[in-house]
Amino acid sequence: METYGDFASVYDTFMDDTPYGEWCDRLEDMIRKYGVSKPCRDAEDLLDSEKNLVVDLGCGTGTLTEMMYAKGYDCIGVDRSEDMLNIAMGKKEQSGSEILYLCQDIRELELYSTVGTVYSVCDSMNYILEEEELLTVFSLVYNYLFPGGIFLFDFNTVYKYRELIGDTTIAENREDCSFIWENFYDPEGQLNEYDLTVFVREEGENFRKFTETHLQRGYTVEQMTKLVSQAGMTVLEVLDADTQGAVTQESGRVCVVAGKR
Repeated sequence: METYGDFASVYDTFMDDTPYGEWCDRLEDMIRKYGVSKPCRDAEDLLDSEKNLVVDLGCGTGTLTEMMYAKGYDCIGVDRSEDMLNIAMGKKEQSGSEILYLCQDIRELELYSTVGTVYSVCDSMNYILEEEELLTVFSLVYNYLFPGGIFLFDFNTVYKYRELIGDTTIAENREDCSFIWENFYDPEGQLNEYDLTVFVREEGENFRKFTETHLQRGYTVEQMTKLVSQAGMTVLEVLDADTQGAVTQESGRVCVVAGKR
């Protein structure tokens, strides 16, 4: 399971068109519809304080975590990349938030109490390459969920990797940085490999070059919902993460809402 290294320094630059605000609003809508967490950080009752906790798995640089905190939720961010968390901590310092950030592999998730909501967006689950390990993650989430709590996550489908991305090369050039993304898809193993080459301006006309390779696996809705059920959770809703409508054979990204019922 790869982590972001040097790319963390330019991650937010290249993700500046990501609709984090829309994702945040949708998360809150789902929590209100299915969950138990409230936007309250000063609950006197211990059980209320636990069920109000919201955990961001694969929080990255903390952009969405900060947005959820700004809505009033008591937030925990979990990520394996120290480089990404360093940037998240910088945002925390600037905002004055009290988000707790944990540097952990989500396959070995360890929290200090139960929580009301766990969410994971932006294809973090696709970095788990084996179904057995994905089941481990889901089981850990189930164990830490407060009764009535919910788990929301998205994932890229096999269709997206096979038909929409495939073997392609993507490049983007900004004033102070640029990248080349070379993508390769193995349909037999449902594995997607992308090699990143990034150039970052340092002084004057000097650029620093670095490379990273990441592996992801595409999953089907059937695979994901089966694993969620095996972990003990109830599937509450499955929808196309981009259209917010029904999932079709051409859905590239799918959102699953599951609960501890």
